Amino acid sequence: MSIIEKLQWRAAIKSFDKTKKLTTQQLNDLLTAVRLSPSGAGVQPYKIIVVENPEVREKLRDAAFGQAQLTHSSQVIIFAAETNVDTAFIAKYIDLIAKTREIGREHLAGFEQSISNMVGNMTEEQRITWAAKQAYIALGVLAAAAADLGIDACPMEGFQPGKFDEILGLNKLGLTSVVIAAVGFRSDEDVYSKQAKVRRPVEELFIHI
Repeated sequence: MSIIEKLQWRAAIKSFDKTKKLTTQQLNDLLTAVRLSPSGAGVQPYKIIVVENPEVREKLRDAAFGQAQLTHSSQVIIFAAETNVDTAFIAKYIDLIAKTREIGREHLAGFEQSISNMVGNMTEEQRITWAAKQAYIALGVLAAAAADLGIDACPMEGFQPGKFDEILGLNKLGLTSVVIAAVGFRSDEDVYSKQAKVRRPVEELFIHI
């Protein structure tokens, strides 16, 4: 199938087959795709938590208004924004660029200053909002990559971030959960995957200038 056909196939699955699990290779391929997501200046100001532990997932389900995807899917993937994107965080990123591309760090001084100025001019709340937006880009890549790999996914905002942060100990890691996705394989009983996909008409959605 083409990528368009695969995106037509995908749906936000509500009923997962809890007997079917992603293979290690499937999970690794999905996470690799997410790792390759674009982000502002390439900074990737977030971390991704993959939860498989049944006891933890039961607690997360309680903090997600009892939604069954939290326990019936193969894995729950949580996108958590960095809460302290400061000059030290940016410096570490610049170090990584220099090491990966084998170039002198001094050649990156202008780029480092530009990013540092950008985040330095933001309030703490604005930096977290910016980081959360980058995490949503990664979520979009996950949804598309999952469809391409024949894996079902359900992006979810219906949860209590504060409780998730507490259950997962994210606060002490300088993180806060912003969006999640359950991944796995649809149950035959999932009604949403059998319904026609509804999207705004082309003439209403797109503006060509």
